Amino acid sequence: MAMKYILSIFFIAFSFLSLNAQQRNLDYFINQGLQNSPLLKDYQFQIQGNKIDSQRLKAGYGPQVNGTSTGSYSPVVKGWGYDGAISNLHTYNALVGVSQILIGKDNIDNQYLSIQLQNLGLQNQGKITEQDLKRSITQQYITTYGGMLQINFNQEIIALLKNEETILKKLAEKGAYKQTDFLSFLVNIQQQELLIKQLRIQYQNDFATLNYITGLNDTAYTILETPPVAIEELPGLEQTIFYQQFKIDSLKIKTSDKQIDFSYKPKVSLFADGGYNSSFAITPYRNFGLSAGVAVTVPIYDGRQRRMLHQKNTIAEQNRKNYQEFFNTQYNQQIAQLKQQLFLTQQLIEQTGVQIKYAEGLIKAQRQQLVTGDVRIADYIIAIGNYLNAKNSITQNTINKLQIINQINYWNRKL
Repeated sequence: MAMKYILSIFFIAFSFLSLNAQQRNLDYFINQGLQNSPLLKDYQFQIQGNKIDSQRLKAGYGPQVNGTSTGSYSPVVKGWGYDGAISNLHTYNALVGVSQILIGKDNIDNQYLSIQLQNLGLQNQGKITEQDLKRSITQQYITTYGGMLQINFNQEIIALLKNEETILKKLAEKGAYKQTDFLSFLVNIQQQELLIKQLRIQYQNDFATLNYITGLNDTAYTILETPPVAIEELPGLEQTIFYQQFKIDSLKIKTSDKQIDFSYKPKVSLFADGGYNSSFAITPYRNFGLSAGVAVTVPIYDGRQRRMLHQKNTIAEQNRKNYQEFFNTQYNQQIAQLKQQLFLTQQLIEQTGVQIKYAEGLIKAQRQQLVTGDVRIADYIIAIGNYLNAKNSITQNTINKLQIINQINYWNRKL
């Protein structure tokens, strides 16, 4: 009958909650978090900007057309003024100029590759940010879900104690138990009720934090579904998005090194213009024409800056390798440590499960003796306390287990 009463209270409590809020699962919060993340949107905007830079690069190496117009007048008054042979006294031109830089295909391809690598880096950073966000949201979801489990379990305990209160009150009135023992039992119920209030406040705070991380403006009290967190098979380290970032950085350094050499090659540009250019000295109406030319720039000496730039890239590559090696060591150590924690936590859950069975058996036996007065109320309270502690331990370790799995799964993102 006691169990039936507990189930009734449990059903009523959840029915009340369901009237005030709908259930939500982990996928809902993760999807909302990914949609609302300004950092993920920032990466997308940067990628779009880099695509425009690629188009500008192509346009910059095409023919450039400019229109120019200049007019000048240099008066000579009483023999004073600029030398007319130099100033031409008055001039005017209106020209359309065309220029074209001649550049090798390898040079252009290398610059395109540099922009592509920037986009690959941004895409990879976006994937890492997604993993960070998923881990944070899942971690907070599990914490909040654990608080809800604590509330539900303690409500079960309250229902159990309330049921025993009616029986003990009658026995105390008949003199089977001391009034002080019965009052101690009531104090235990009140403590349990206060604990539930504290747990509800904590649950609401945890839920508010979950909404904050996700970017949701919602203060509704919502029931959370069981998080479907299960350990997933990890790919090889070199196949993960975390290792991919080191590969991209290495390619960026190589591309930069090539661009240094390209920048020191001779540069050739063609130019031409056509229009009107006159000093108005002789037959100005005939001063329509055109001109063309070629410009060649050959680097000769700049204080060995080319060598210095290559040295900087060599240092950057050494620094990148140091970070990569350190990451490899940390990754292997962390995965091994998390798997060990998971194994020990699972062992603790199983051992506590055995303890709960004994605690439940003891409560059941003492409940029968309680009616006949063959067991002290204090002993019964202690038995309930031991059962409560064991159940709390199970809940806490189950939550810890889910958190560890979440930490392990963080590293499961493939390329």
